[in-house]
Amino acid sequence: MNFELFIAKRIIGNKAYKSSVSAPIIKIGITAIAIGMVVMLIAIATGFGLQQKIRDKAVAFNGHIEITNYDTNASDESQVPISINQDFYPKFKNVEGITHVQAVATKFAVIRTESDFEGVVVKGVGADYNWQYFEEFLMQGRLPDFSGKRNEEILISKYLANRLGFKIGDKVNTLFGQQFNERVRIMNYEIVGIYNSGFQELDEKFCLADIRHIQRLNKWEKDQIGSFEVFINDFSELPEISRKVYQETPSELNATPITQKYYTVFEWIKVFDNNTYGIIIIMIIVAGINMITALLVLILERTNMIGVLKALGTSNWSIRKVFLYNASYLIGLGLIWGNTIGLGLLFAQKYFKLFPLNPDTYYVSEAPVYLSLDYIIILNVGTFAACLLMLLIPSIIISKISPVKAIRFD
Repeated sequence: MNFELFIAKRIIGNKAYKSSVSAPIIKIGITAIAIGMVVMLIAIATGFGLQQKIRDKAVAFNGHIEITNYDTNASDESQVPISINQDFYPKFKNVEGITHVQAVATKFAVIRTESDFEGVVVKGVGADYNWQYFEEFLMQGRLPDFSGKRNEEILISKYLANRLGFKIGDKVNTLFGQQFNERVRIMNYEIVGIYNSGFQELDEKFCLADIRHIQRLNKWEKDQIGSFEVFINDFSELPEISRKVYQETPSELNATPITQKYYTVFEWIKVFDNNTYGIIIIMIIVAGINMITALLVLILERTNMIGVLKALGTSNWSIRKVFLYNASYLIGLGLIWGNTIGLGLLFAQKYFKLFPLNPDTYYVSEAPVYLSLDYIIILNVGTFAACLLMLLIPSIIISKISPVKAIRFD
């Protein structure tokens, strides 16, 4: 049996040890590690969760990459049509990592009621549209169906429904501006669904209707659309895939990644990375300092034992290992408590939405939670290793202890 581990177990199992002078300090050390782990888990889960939610909401309205005509400016309205007959549509075969390509068109409009009006962007979509994201956003009614004949179904946001007093089944009187000296065109859509993404900047603007109406209003041909939206399966590869998409598209077309279109939003959510890393470093340092204090008290309390072991010929490193095993047990205990409490709180937030957020500021209505076994394991292993490495330095004190003086120590 491992000699050092045997001694460490005897120390841990000793009842006198649990009621000794060092007991309160040891409990403080364990508590510091537990609290640190709770804070780190919450910081990572909510930080990554918020980033992922905001990212997914922006992608839901625009795709990961948007392909438009170079002559189109930064406006939300499709101005210069492009042909749907492209080599990359409906499947982008020349670039790996792309899961879907869809054709869309947008047009400014004004929704009018008897007492109010609101400017919106009507986004025309067709049978190829991927409704995956809006299935999650849907609050009332159903999603529109544009796979058959042209129809007047429309999907509006909860923000617009509340703002203008609409409900499922209501008719939406929509006015579309035309070119100079042309009459305003009116469309009467029927609300079949109400969605809420929580991203108010987009919710207050976008309604989804049949793309064939946009084509007719713009006097486009059936094979002319406003832009293509490209979806990929791994967001971390967006810069590389975006570059390849740009290279594979005709010279008159531009490929814009979502991170560039909503540059300020994505720069803002990057701040959460710095905050998260800062919290992790601070918590590990605090936990490490508390464990150093606990280890020093343990060494002081066991000075007689150290002297006896040295007198019997035990090496300094062997005695250090005894205390490092002891510290490892305490660190592990703190991690167990920290994980239990931290993951319990995160699961409670994930399923019961205990902590709301202001969507005007954070683009979400409640604190999102992202749970992954990978980062939980890395965080636990990293914290354990960092604390243990920090304890190597104070354990050097053992080598400075004289056996004769240690045995006499009281």
